[in-house]
Amino acid sequence: MLTFYCDHQSAHAPLRELNNGEWMDFAESPARLASIHASIGMGEAPKDHGMAPIEAVHDSEYLAFLKSAHDEWLAAGRDGDAIGYAFPVRGRRKLSLDRIDAKLGAFGFDAASPISAGTWEAAYWSAQSAVSALESVADGQARQAFALCRPPGHHAGRDYFGGYCYMNNAAIVARAACNRGLGPVAILDVDYHHGNGTQDIFYEDADVFFASIHADPAGDYPYFWGHADERGQGEGEGTTSNQPLPRGTTWTGYEAALDRALEAIGGFGARFLVVSYGADTFEKDPISHFRLTTPDMERIGARIAQARLASVVVMEGGYRIDALGHNVAAFLSGFEL
Repeated sequence: MLTFYCDHQSAHAPLRELNNGEWMDFAESPARLASIHASIGMGEAPKDHGMAPIEAVHDSEYLAFLKSAHDEWLAAGRDGDAIGYAFPVRGRRKLSLDRIDAKLGAFGFDAASPISAGTWEAAYWSAQSAVSALESVADGQARQAFALCRPPGHHAGRDYFGGYCYMNNAAIVARAACNRGLGPVAILDVDYHHGNGTQDIFYEDADVFFASIHADPAGDYPYFWGHADERGQGEGEGTTSNQPLPRGTTWTGYEAALDRALEAIGGFGARFLVVSYGADTFEKDPISHFRLTTPDMERIGARIAQARLASVVVMEGGYRIDALGHNVAAFLSGFEL
């Protein structure tokens, strides 16, 4: 399978995050890339498609913030990584904010997603890898392609970051696919955590169907999105399908949810599929609580492949470094037609 990746994606390297009330080493580290490369190789360098496909999804003011945030942090007399600590409880009215601390809160939703000196560079090229994967499928070079995105993207909304995510790679691919006339387009998110940013971006959009299988947000991050009664609204009513599952879910329960999600995607009439693949459903992942095995990853890929849709897979989570590459390789092996 064609794979796209750029060395710039390792530039994002925060030292630590605030998690469960304690400082810990940043889980979404560049070491994830080394594990995946060891199993599937380096892939092809993406082309630079510029800002247009990113701006088709993300707010211009947010992108300007993201690009300058770390420089503003240093200019304020700080060192290290920029981390927010004050977040609006509900609603964000338009304000002119000068202090970097206020901007971090306005554009972010957690304290676990630092912005380092290389965050913009890495996120930009992660998005370019995703767009290049789409181009390879749209231009007929391949039926399927894999974007080794890092940092991941599915928690990033139109104008906010969080959950280790800064630009929403799956949404960027989906919007670009629609613009190229490849629709109807569906996104299938199989990360352990709900893709709240992706859902938000397309919640009122009738052109993109979003299906997610994830840990029940009643007890797992991101908590405030991903409940079963969230189905879209306005023109997007009925184009969101959430299937929350309990901790400890094994292949038996997961397979049934996957079948339901694929049935919904088929009912939508999708012709193009974006897969947000997270290997954090693995039984030994340090921050997740499903009980899927490496052979189950291949089963997930094979089941999705049965839909026989032109597809782009974008990498999301997965934090058990010594097993990550094997899990990604297993999924892609099952997925490849």
